[in-house]
Amino acid sequence: MIAARTGIEQHDIALVLGSGWGGAAEKLGRVIAEIPATDVPGFPAPAVEGHGGVIRSIEVAATGAHALVLPRIHFYESRDAAATAHGARTAKACGAKVFVLTNGCGGLRPEWGPGTPVLISDHLNLTGATPLAGATFIDLTDLYSSRLREIARTVEPLDEGVYCQFTGPQYETPAEVRMAKTLGADLVGMSTALEAIAAREAGLELLGLSLVTNPAAGISPTPLNHAEVLEAGKAAAPRLATLLAAIVERITSER
Repeated sequence: MIAARTGIEQHDIALVLGSGWGGAAEKLGRVIAEIPATDVPGFPAPAVEGHGGVIRSIEVAATGAHALVLPRIHFYESRDAAATAHGARTAKACGAKVFVLTNGCGGLRPEWGPGTPVLISDHLNLTGATPLAGATFIDLTDLYSSRLREIARTVEPLDEGVYCQFTGPQYETPAEVRMAKTLGADLVGMSTALEAIAAREAGLELLGLSLVTNPAAGISPTPLNHAEVLEAGKAAAPRLATLLAAIVERITSER
């Protein structure tokens, strides 16, 4: 269906643009087609303000590659891990070789203030769920491709961190944040890990990027709220759009 609606038989790269990252779509290049996500089976209407509900096909200006921008399906929307895998599996069906996952998250390192972009080097999946079924044994070593992280660092020398996915929709408690930190997390949020597992199963090479929108609970005395996340994303959006567009350009120039 996507190929028929866009006229593009194969997309080279697919992206999910989380909180703060949405402006990158406009920076990537010429929009070939926009499709309401609900027109494509498996994509529900967005349930949260700030989360997009449109699938975009874009010709990357600098390289002529075709990028597919997909909406995110959060685990907390249905508690269905298989549903969260739909973006990764759609990317694979559309021919993509590289999958870029972005998110807005809470930061555990004081030096990472709101607006800081961070490369995801690994994750902790604390949802108690998986998008895989049956005896599907998938190796998650180098899940977040070291090759792609190195390419990203040629654009900007970004820090790296371990992302921890909680179920949501409630924000983490200070005790849960301390637990995540003890386990090795640097970032906490409600997405990405389940999608990353599905991407590996699909054979996609994965790049993960987080935007620190706020200090995690207990790191700062200020209570957390979704409006704060949206505001931090809005403030960081111009820089993130330029950064991500440059990374996509660099990746697709090597395809």
